[in-house]
Amino acid sequence: MSQPAWSTSLARFLRTETVGGSLLLLAAALALIWVNSPLGDSYTALRDFQIGPESLHLHLSLGTWAKDGLLAVFFFVAGLELKRELVVGELADRKKALLPVIAACGGVVLPAVIAATVGWGAPGMDRGWAIPVATDIAFALGVLALTGSRIPTSARVFLLSLAVVDDLIGIALIAVLFTSGLALMWLVATVVLAAAYWVAQQRRITTAWLYVPLALLTWYAMHQAGIHATVAGVVLGLLTRVRTDPGEDYAPSERLEHRIQPWSAGFCVPVFALFASGVPLGAEMIGNVFTDPVGLAIVLGLLIGKTVGIFSSAWLAIRVGIATRPTGLMWGDLFALAVLGAIGFTVSLLIAELSLGGVDGGAAAEIAKAAVLVTSLIASILGSALLLRRGRAHRKQNEPTKGVD
Repeated sequence: MSQPAWSTSLARFLRTETVGGSLLLLAAALALIWVNSPLGDSYTALRDFQIGPESLHLHLSLGTWAKDGLLAVFFFVAGLELKRELVVGELADRKKALLPVIAACGGVVLPAVIAATVGWGAPGMDRGWAIPVATDIAFALGVLALTGSRIPTSARVFLLSLAVVDDLIGIALIAVLFTSGLALMWLVATVVLAAAYWVAQQRRITTAWLYVPLALLTWYAMHQAGIHATVAGVVLGLLTRVRTDPGEDYAPSERLEHRIQPWSAGFCVPVFALFASGVPLGAEMIGNVFTDPVGLAIVLGLLIGKTVGIFSSAWLAIRVGIATRPTGLMWGDLFALAVLGAIGFTVSLLIAELSLGGVDGGAAAEIAKAAVLVTSLIASILGSALLLRRGRAHRKQNEPTKGVD
């Protein structure tokens, strides 16, 4: 049965990066306005409202469902995209892949070092140093699409590859740092279910009646095992087949991304942002962002650490000859993209909640999330200004010289 035309048009609309980034931003703005309005108590009540079967240990708040459940869909789409890049995309060529990988590593290590140093001794920063390590894929690509249309398309490939790699590192840190009370039998069940998914892929089974229950059971088993359940999304994404068979128009990864990405961009990520971004932003909170050790560690880790870490590691790799600069990109372009790398939204907010949610009654997490939001806004504005400037430079460079036929 074919989809109605309006449904197809809506899905196509939601697949565009500008729309995904805009919806994420709107959801975050709505949360901030709501929680800081006279109706702020209703926001808190909705976020903390619990739903789900207690017998399955799934009686969770709506905020937790968004963080553990809906965000797993986002990570599944990210896993699909990463798998495709690794097998048949830009990351399949080692030489082409090396620059964004090195840049991503620099953009993970330096922010972590800065955050750990500045926040040293603050409660929760034994794991909170991981908050500024990841670049938000949807937000960064949305800003690039809005303000960087005149710079070469290789900029998108570089930023996408970089964001996917450092998000993968962020996901790995979530799995390592926030796994508590590991339940071995549930872990075995997770491995068995994931293996069943992989076997079904290899046997070219296509029915959703198998994959949907397998995905839900894998998520549940990982949740019960004590590993953050969003990791299940990226695991299944990486196990999905990306090469087409003879006579096959699209690989399963392409079909799944085509169907699920609109839900991820149009519903899952905005709802997560709605519940994660509700931070009181009075004068005292803004002051804490720039004076409290936790807030300052995140601001400096994201804005300075990501920018300098990404750009300096890319510059060094190109200078020593182990990587090449993307086609058409100049040093100014790379610096602008490095600034966009400081947009740490989805994964940073998630790690902030996981690492600091129980510190000082949640006050530390509120400061951390406010720092992420403020810094991401600053990085978006600075990155946009630099991209617009670089766009004008490329336009002038491509204009024909006057008087020359």
